[in-house]
Amino acid sequence: MSHWQEIRLSGCPHTGNPDPWIMNFHRCQRVGLSVFLLCSVSGFGGEPVSLFNGKDLAGWQGMGGSPDNWAVKEGNLTCTGGKGAQWLATSREYGDFDLSLEFSLPANGNSGVFIRAPRQGAPWVAGMEIQLLDDYGPKWKNLKPDQFTGAIYAALAPSKRATKKAGEWQSLRIRCVGRMCAVWVNGEQVVNADLDKLANEHGKKVPGLKRRTGLIGVQNHGDPVSFRRIVLEEVGK
Repeated sequence: MSHWQEIRLSGCPHTGNPDPWIMNFHRCQRVGLSVFLLCSVSGFGGEPVSLFNGKDLAGWQGMGGSPDNWAVKEGNLTCTGGKGAQWLATSREYGDFDLSLEFSLPANGNSGVFIRAPRQGAPWVAGMEIQLLDDYGPKWKNLKPDQFTGAIYAALAPSKRATKKAGEWQSLRIRCVGRMCAVWVNGEQVVNADLDKLANEHGKKVPGLKRRTGLIGVQNHGDPVSFRRIVLEEVGK
C-alpha cells in the first residue's frame, strides 16, 4: 500500500481522526500547506546555478588588480599565479548557500575559496577563507592545523585530511546557513562549525567570521590553480 493510499484510508495524517477522506480533505490541505511552507523556509527546492560558464569570466570580477592572470583554458577557470588580480570574485553577494566546485593544484600549490567576503580588505580576514593546499607538499610541513585544506583559515582546522595528491582534480563543498558552516573535501565532511562560537574565540584575528553575506571568490596565492563545475544553490530562496 502506498503512502498516499494509507492517508486516504486513515484520514488526515497526524490527526488520529478516522473520518472518511472527503470529510478531512481540507484539513489535509492545511497540513500540506504548512509542510510546504516549512520546507521552503528550511531551504528545500532551491535551484542550483552554475557560477562559471566554462567559456569566459562572465559573472566574475578581478579584485586587487587586473584579472589578466585569470583565463579559461579547456573549459576550466585557471590562474597563472602571476601578478594581477589577487582574487576573482562573483559580481554579486551571497548569504546562505550551498556551494560545490572542483579544484586542481600543483605540487606545493596554495589557494583558497573566499566566502561572505567584502569588497574591501583582505578577504581571508575581512571575510572567510576555506583553505586549499597541497597538503602533502614538503613546503607546508610546518603549517598549523588550521592552514590545511578544508580549514576555515586561521580559525578552525579540518577534522581529518581528505585530500588527494597534487595534480588531481578534487571536490570541495561549502554549506553556510545562518551561523553554521560545513565543509566537505572529496565527499568527506571535515568542518561543522558554529560561526558564533568561532567568532567569540577568533573574532579579533578574523572579524569576517561575524559576517552574514558577501562575495564568493577564488584566490591567487602565486601558484597555478584551476577550478571547474562551480555550482551554487541559495538556501531559503
